[in-house]
Amino acid sequence: MSNLLCTARTYALRATPPSLFQQRVGFAILSLLLLLACIPGALAHGFKVGDLEIEHPWSRATPPGAKVAGGYFTVVNKGSASDRLLSISSDISDKAELHEMGVKDGVMIMRPVEGGLEIPAGGKVALKPGAYHLMFTGLKRQPKQGEKFPATLTFEKAGTVKVEFAVEGMGETDSGDMDMDHAE
Repeated sequence: MSNLLCTARTYALRATPPSLFQQRVGFAILSLLLLLACIPGALAHGFKVGDLEIEHPWSRATPPGAKVAGGYFTVVNKGSASDRLLSISSDISDKAELHEMGVKDGVMIMRPVEGGLEIPAGGKVALKPGAYHLMFTGLKRQPKQGEKFPATLTFEKAGTVKVEFAVEGMGETDSGDMDMDHAE
């Protein structure tokens, strides 16, 4: 009989509701987990046109007096046909162009991409520093960290889509010991 009473008492103690402290700690942990789950969605932003998804358009803040800024994003083609990024426009600059960087004879070169940039069917293309990227030239104002600015991308098949570039910090500006030739 005493074993039965011990067992009953054990079950009764387990059924005791949590203390106020335990409830608060549990609530705080749950709140923190929900907040952390929301961070990736708050940092990343995307846009869609036709079968194309434009992931996290971003730019860097520029120092006072700068006349150019870069633009970066990834285009994912979920369709069965290739498409082509033809043009870019934005009110932040006089001109916006698609550029490509590469190394020729040991010299870093950058030049406009003629005829647009192909986005393969079922594939993706990343515009990023040191590779394909956008150049916003003749800046009308300096992009500042934490703000966003609008732009319009035009694709051959999917058409046009308005996007917003999130402006991040200036980051590293040192290009090392490489010479740079900006060929037109």
